[in-house]
Amino acid sequence: MRGWWMLGALAVVAACSSDNRTGPGVPPDVPASLSSTSLDGAIALTWIDNSYTSDPGNFQNYRIYSTSYNLDQNVCGSSFQLEGTTVAPEFVVGALTNGVPRCFAVTAVSVDGFESDRSPLRSDTPRPDSRNIILYATQFQAAGSGFRFWEDLNSDGSVQANELGLVRSSAGANIDFFVNRNSAGDLYLTPARAGTGVEYYDPNNPVEDLTSIDFAADIPYSPAPLLAIPGYGYVFEMDGGDGFKRYGAVRLSHVGHDFLILDWAYQTDPGNPELLVRSAGK
Repeated sequence: MRGWWMLGALAVVAACSSDNRTGPGVPPDVPASLSSTSLDGAIALTWIDNSYTSDPGNFQNYRIYSTSYNLDQNVCGSSFQLEGTTVAPEFVVGALTNGVPRCFAVTAVSVDGFESDRSPLRSDTPRPDSRNIILYATQFQAAGSGFRFWEDLNSDGSVQANELGLVRSSAGANIDFFVNRNSAGDLYLTPARAGTGVEYYDPNNPVEDLTSIDFAADIPYSPAPLLAIPGYGYVFEMDGGDGFKRYGAVRLSHVGHDFLILDWAYQTDPGNPELLVRSAGK
C-alpha cells in the first residue's frame, strides 16, 4: 500500500498575550489557534477557547473576519471584513463561492469593548461534495461503475453543478476511475483517464468522515488500482488540461461484492490541493 501525509502552516500574526492582559479596561487574550473545515459553499472554523477561560469575567464575545487569499503566493489580503460574532469557539462562514480561497482570523472582545489582536491566520477554500453515491463493479454492471469528478460539458472553463459527480459506464474514456472486481471478489478503485492517479489518504487507518481527509500532497500519484476498503480515504489527482492539476477526495462507507458506496469532494479551484480539514498548527 502507498500513502502520504502532508502538513502545512500559515504565518502566525498574533503575538502571545501576557498574564497581565486581563481584567477591566484591557482586551482578552488573543485566540491562540484557528482550524478550518472546507464545506460546500461554507467554511467551518474552530479555535481554542483561551480568550474566555483565561478571564471569563472580562470576556464578551469573539469576532470572525475574512479576507481574500492568494494561493500561488500564500498571502492573505489586507482588507478584512466582519463575518459575524459568537460566544462559542466555533463559527460557520456561509454564502461562500466554491473554489474561491479565503483567509480567516478571529479576535476576542472584552465586556468594555476592547478587542484583542487577531488569531493565527487560516486559509481555506470551499468545495462541492456529495454523500452516499453507489458505484457498481464493472463485472456486475458496467453502467454506473465509472465516476468523473468534473467534466466541463459546456467548455466555458467554469464549474456548474450538473458537471460534478458524474456516474457513468466504465466503458467510457471520459471517466476518472471505475470499480473493478478481481478473481478473489475484491473491489478496486481503478484510475482510467490519462493523467489520473490515486493514493490512500492513510494506508494504515480508516478515516472517520469525508471531512477527515486533509491536504493533497505534491507527489506522483499512481495510475495503479487501489483496493477498496470500507472506511478508508483516497485522494485523486487529475490532469485539468490547462496546466493545472485538479484534486478530489473519496471515502468509502460500504464495500460489498457487487457495489460500493462512497462520499466524494472536489476542489474546483485549479491547482488548489486543499480538500477538506486543515488543523491548527498544520
